[in-house]
Amino acid sequence: MKIDAPLMVSGIAAGGPRAAEIERQGFAAAWSFEGPHDPFYPLVTAAEQTSRIELGTAIAVAFARNPMICAHIGWDLQAHSKGRFILGLGTQIRPHIVKRFSQEWSKPAARMREFALAIRAIWACWEGDGRLDFHGEFYNHTLMTPVFNPGPNPFGTPLLFVAGVGPKMVEAVGEVADGLFVHPFHSPEFLEADTLPALTRGLATGGRKRESFQISCQNIVAIGSNDEQIATARQKAKGQLSFYGSTPAYRGVLDLHGYGDLQPELNRMSKAGKWLEMITKIDDDLFDILAVSGTPAQAGEKLARRNTFADRTTLMLYNETEAEAVTDLIAAAQGTV
Repeated sequence: MKIDAPLMVSGIAAGGPRAAEIERQGFAAAWSFEGPHDPFYPLVTAAEQTSRIELGTAIAVAFARNPMICAHIGWDLQAHSKGRFILGLGTQIRPHIVKRFSQEWSKPAARMREFALAIRAIWACWEGDGRLDFHGEFYNHTLMTPVFNPGPNPFGTPLLFVAGVGPKMVEAVGEVADGLFVHPFHSPEFLEADTLPALTRGLATGGRKRESFQISCQNIVAIGSNDEQIATARQKAKGQLSFYGSTPAYRGVLDLHGYGDLQPELNRMSKAGKWLEMITKIDDDLFDILAVSGTPAQAGEKLARRNTFADRTTLMLYNETEAEAVTDLIAAAQGTV
């Protein structure tokens, strides 16, 4: 299992030094995300100051853009990183697409499936596989004159990962993408019951094998060198879990474990701005269902047991300990201690 890290930086220039640090710590990949800054720009400097790790977006909001824009960005970052880029996309939720990005929202699973197929059609055109002639319900791409065609990529086509939670979206990801992002608000039991069967159906529809597909699982990890530090890290992580739990799309996980009534309660509290009170609603039993904690070695061993289905995991670290502890965590997760 590959162990990856989030690339959380405040600007373009910071991407390079932080990615270099992630590479030195032994991570396999660094993932930027769509937050207060553009997710793609920091990967430019990250590519320039690293040589080994993969670089990708986890995620960039697809529906805030269009397939042609994402195809160009992916093509250029693949070349700039010398073949280490992964284009990672997600839908976001309707209020953000409509109210923040002022874009259209409809049939998210069908739209994302078509979005991915359109990108692949554009890339195939650039690789010399014929004229661009993509027709869909949501996107149509039929014009590609030589002046706008970058030509074949010297490092090949980028990998395309897509985030999915509900079964319809996960099926679509299995059919058309190279990898699935599993949201950090999950449990192994929920994945076994809901996500993995949907992924299997999607892979079958696309005529694809599991061996050629990657599951990338994000995990909330609270670590410390002693009980006090671990408790502090758990409390911080509970804040993130309470925020995720307020989102209707993630209720299925809570339902499975008997916490279904918690989601609407957290949602009401979030709308009232009761963020600190929300943390108290995540009890220790629920925390241990959704996340892992302990010393670096303990947390690493828990990750290995938790992620038997995954090809890679991204650590969302909450810690009160020195950076060197990450090395111990990675070694324990990969069984090399």
